[in-house]
Amino acid sequence: MREKISKTELLIWIVGAELFGAVSALIGGNFGGFYDTLTSPPLAPPGWLFPVMWAIIYGLLGASAYLIFRVSGSNDETSIKLFALQLILNFGWSIIFFRLHFLWIAAVTLVALTIVVGLMVLDFYRKRKLAGIMNLLYLFWCMFACYLNIGIAVLN
Repeated sequence: MREKISKTELLIWIVGAELFGAVSALIGGNFGGFYDTLTSPPLAPPGWLFPVMWAIIYGLLGASAYLIFRVSGSNDETSIKLFALQLILNFGWSIIFFRLHFLWIAAVTLVALTIVVGLMVLDFYRKRKLAGIMNLLYLFWCMFACYLNIGIAVLN
């Protein structure tokens, strides 16, 4: 039996996640200017890649949340808490790193975010495999961001 997917609701979840990312970037501060002034570790991507990656990640995050919370109808407290906590940590990291320039506190926040995203991926995967798989890019990007953030903290 196929579950009915509402294209409108799916689009609302995706746009909501994208708007969350946009607000995070706006409040986070001058990420392009600050990032360009830093000494970065090897493999650091150019600044223009970050908004592209985050747009993809937030879109997938919104779609996966739709699958978990609307299609699967999960009201599981664990899923809700993990989803909310990763949003809070993600939002906080932007402010800590780009606005406040607290590189080491940002690194600790990012490690915590990566752990929470990993737990969310596992939780979502158990409930709906596709929703978990859709967040693997987010998890890998967070792991790579940990490397970058710690490298930047050491070098600066």
